[in-house]
Amino acid sequence: MNADFRFTEGGLIPAIVREAKPPGRVLMMAWMNRDSIERTLATGLMHYWSRTRQKLWLKGETSGHTQRVIRWFTDCDRDVLLFEVEQVAGACHTGHFSCFFQELDWEANTKPVVEQKVFDPVEAYPK
Repeated sequence: MNADFRFTEGGLIPAIVREAKPPGRVLMMAWMNRDSIERTLATGLMHYWSRTRQKLWLKGETSGHTQRVIRWFTDCDRDVLLFEVEQVAGACHTGHFSCFFQELDWEANTKPVVEQKVFDPVEAYPK
């Protein structure tokens, strides 16, 4: 991989993920390391680094809600990545299509959620 990206001291880079088809809604933000980028490019499916679990993970490995890469970009400083993907079902573990479903008012109070869930998280992530 010819990547002169600017990783954090911990070897991570933020990845913003949006849907490839219009309207191009932002689906999620996650962290990647060099290995997750290489696996993503090799398979065409998004892989991330879980800071909580301290391991690589394939998006959709439990739920089946994968993200197929259509194209990707880096910002001008090469310290953030942007992926356009085809999302199966929803990206958010709560059942919503996007992790950004909670709107806030100008005082940072939550507004009522108007978006319907696209899948049942209990079924998608059995304990």
